[in-house]
Amino acid sequence: MQGMAPLITALGFFVGTHFLMSHPLRPKMVASLGNNGFQIVYSIVSLATLLWTISAYRAAPVGAPLWGSGDGLWWAASVLALIGSILFVGSFFGNPAMAMPGANAAAKAGARGVFGITRHPMMWGIALFAFSHILISPQVSLIILAIGIIFLSLAGSAGQDKKKAVTMGPDWSGWTQKTSYWPFGLQLSGKASWATAYPGRTPLLGGVLLWLAITYGHSWFGIAGAGVWRWIWG
Repeated sequence: MQGMAPLITALGFFVGTHFLMSHPLRPKMVASLGNNGFQIVYSIVSLATLLWTISAYRAAPVGAPLWGSGDGLWWAASVLALIGSILFVGSFFGNPAMAMPGANAAAKAGARGVFGITRHPMMWGIALFAFSHILISPQVSLIILAIGIIFLSLAGSAGQDKKKAVTMGPDWSGWTQKTSYWPFGLQLSGKASWATAYPGRTPLLGGVLLWLAITYGHSWFGIAGAGVWRWIWG
C-alpha cells in the first residue's frame, strides 16, 4: 500500500462527494440552489474529483501483479465484461431508475429485457467492468480504483432504491416487486423463469458491439489484446 495515499484520498473524495450529493445532501442542495444550480455544482464537483482520481491513479506506483492471469482468468473477465456491456446498453431503454419523463409509466410496465435480470443494469454493468479488470490486472493501484467504482455503483444503487421509493411512491414499490437488485435474483429464487433473463435483441446486439469496441480499444493503451482480440491477435 506504500505510495497509494494520494490515490486513496482522491478516490475517497470522488466516491464520497458523489454518494453524498446523489442521496443525503441532494434534497437540501436542490432546495437552496434549485435543480439547475444543483446540476451545475454536481457536475463541477464530480468532474473535478474524477480528474483528480485519474491523475492520482496515473501517478501511483504500478507494482507487481498479486497473481498471475492466464487464459482461464482472461476468459472469465471477458465473459463478465460482455455481460456488463449488455446490461449497460439495455439500461437506456425504458429505465425508471433514470431521471427522465415517463419514469412512472416505465415502472408500471413489465420488467422486460435487462430489467428481468436486475433493476439496476447500468450500475451492475459498470461494476462487472471493474471486477473483470481486477481479475486480469491485479496491481494494487487498479484494485483500489476498481473497488471504489464497485462500491459507488452498488451502494449507489441501494441508495437509489430508497430515493426512488420516496419520489415515485407506489410505482417504484411495484417495480421492485417485478425486478431484483441482485442479477438473476428472481430466477435463482424460483420467482421467475429463466426465459425472463433474455435481455432482448437490441441490448444483446448493442452490448456485443460495445464489448468488441471497448476490448479492441485496449490496444490504444498498449495492451496487446483484450476480450476475443486476445486470441485473434495471438
